[in-house]
Amino acid sequence: MSRHARIESTFESEEAARQVAATLRPDNTPEMETAVDGTTVVTAVERETTGGLGATVDDYVVNLQVATQLTTTDGETSTTTDNNE
Repeated sequence: MSRHARIESTFESEEAARQVAATLRPDNTPEMETAVDGTTVVTAVERETTGGLGATVDDYVVNLQVATQLTTTDGETSTTTDNNE
């Protein structure tokens, strides 16, 4: 029996959601799928064990935080954590 998780993150615009999803996809394993639904990034994860699912979700959340920091509200990517520049 597999374990499943679905993670949804909503952004200010569809463009921001697309940028975040594009940043996340290269780190996905074959058991992960990331899609954009309007302003929401949806990632589904499937693992055989609860521990494996927890570790994958933890890694994903860290990657999501970094991808979000790199995406500014004007649609440009940034290497700073201050999106007001």
